[in-house]
Amino acid sequence: MINSQKTITEFMNQSTLAIVGVSRNKDKFGNMIYRDLKKAGYKVFAINPQADMLEGDRCYAGLGALPEKVGGVMLVIPPAKTIPVIEDAARLGIHYVWLQQGADSSEAEQHCRELGLEVISGECIYMYLEPVQSIHKFHRFIKRLFGKMPK
Repeated sequence: MINSQKTITEFMNQSTLAIVGVSRNKDKFGNMIYRDLKKAGYKVFAINPQADMLEGDRCYAGLGALPEKVGGVMLVIPPAKTIPVIEDAARLGIHYVWLQQGADSSEAEQHCRELGLEVISGECIYMYLEPVQSIHKFHRFIKRLFGKMPK
């Protein structure tokens, strides 16, 4: 999959996002993303069908249970669980899907394209969440140095 900078920018310009894969374990990657997107000023909704509250906020069973439409959805779940979420996103008119590293698969990418969704796959959102900090700043520098950043 070749990601485009245009799609990444458009995703990051969405003010309301859903994170599928927020966990009861506050140290999990989905929770870190959830907290940091909130801190950066995004309105975020946690999705986990096994929880009512996470990170002190209401948690939703799925995209269809959200109280409002979101501009994009980030998946931080095993690849085998992504297809139903992608289908829900398309059905609900959510055009942007980010398959975080570890959630990505060629099947999920292809399904997004078949449904007409804008998809980012295999990229770490921390490389694009401004201001880029810590190790992600170094990774971004290296990717730029070697021409590996999306164009």
